Amino acid sequence: MKIVLSGGGTLGPVVPLLAVREACLARHHDAEFIWVGTKHGPEKELVEKSGLSFFTIGAGKWRRYFSFLNIFDLFKIIIAFWQSLFFLWQEKPGLIISCGGFVSVPLHWAAAVLNIPAWVHQQDVRVGLANKLMFPFAKKITTALQETIKFLPREKTEWLGNPSRDLTVKSPAGSRKKFNIPAGVPVIFALGGGTGSASINKLVLEAIPHWPKDWQVIHLVGRERPREVAEKATGIFKNYHVYPFFTDEIKDAYAIADVVIARAGFSTLSELAALKKAAVILPMFGTHQEDNARLFLEQEGVVMMERGTESGIKLAQIVKELVLSPADREHLGKRLQTLLPRAKPEKIVEIIDSLL
Repeated sequence: MKIVLSGGGTLGPVVPLLAVREACLARHHDAEFIWVGTKHGPEKELVEKSGLSFFTIGAGKWRRYFSFLNIFDLFKIIIAFWQSLFFLWQEKPGLIISCGGFVSVPLHWAAAVLNIPAWVHQQDVRVGLANKLMFPFAKKITTALQETIKFLPREKTEWLGNPSRDLTVKSPAGSRKKFNIPAGVPVIFALGGGTGSASINKLVLEAIPHWPKDWQVIHLVGRERPREVAEKATGIFKNYHVYPFFTDEIKDAYAIADVVIARAGFSTLSELAALKKAAVILPMFGTHQEDNARLFLEQEGVVMMERGTESGIKLAQIVKELVLSPADREHLGKRLQTLLPRAKPEKIVEIIDSLL
């Protein structure tokens, strides 16, 4: 049994696919997985650390506004299609699975030509262009949210929930030791997705002076973002721990976090839901992230900073109120988990078996 997983450019399409692999291997120990991603995306290190072979193809992107780059990217997509045909002919997988990302589009088109079944999973509230281009060629479509089904072809679409990795740790005390954080003190975990977020990084640095000095901050700044200022801040604030990128370490950061500050990528929201974590969300406004954040804000699953209110002082105040209110944190975590249930591993395996 050989399965190709595809996605990249960000970690959004990557994390749920690793959970799909995890569920499949629990039942089919001999299953072989191969990853197709982007050349410069953040996914390669995470994927390879998980033990998968990693291949790249061209990743053109079609913009929904006039741009001469669309002309160049059209040629990239055509080249990527032929790369995909050769790759699939050579590897001969039994199934292709994707959660989005433009690198997946030519691969799924090529799979249709070679009569290889494909499964596309829709995460976000708003259906992205990459998935729209793959849906007609997919044999199976699943959704993270039940209400998304009405926008998709009914005959092959099913609500699944969102696949989420096993992020449990043996001991939160052991996780604290990994970050050199003493027992009993509050921990704030800030992250901006796989590529980082310059705006979150700035707000966190502005907020730190307004929190008690014994509160600990784990800040995942992102490999692609300047971190000189953040690294200098570690010399000023002894409770501040800065890192460019996490692989397995992220489960320890989640385990000890009282409050998480994050973007509104669906993979991150799914992990927060699985762990029942209270979260302050700063979405990228005007994108699918804002739709995601507003859905869970309206149903009391997260706290969201509105456009125009972003400031370090405001962020510090919101986080401080949550840290000092265990009841509010518990309510947010439980509510988010109810709104965004984790996909059942046995259902994931059932879908894979039916397609193979």
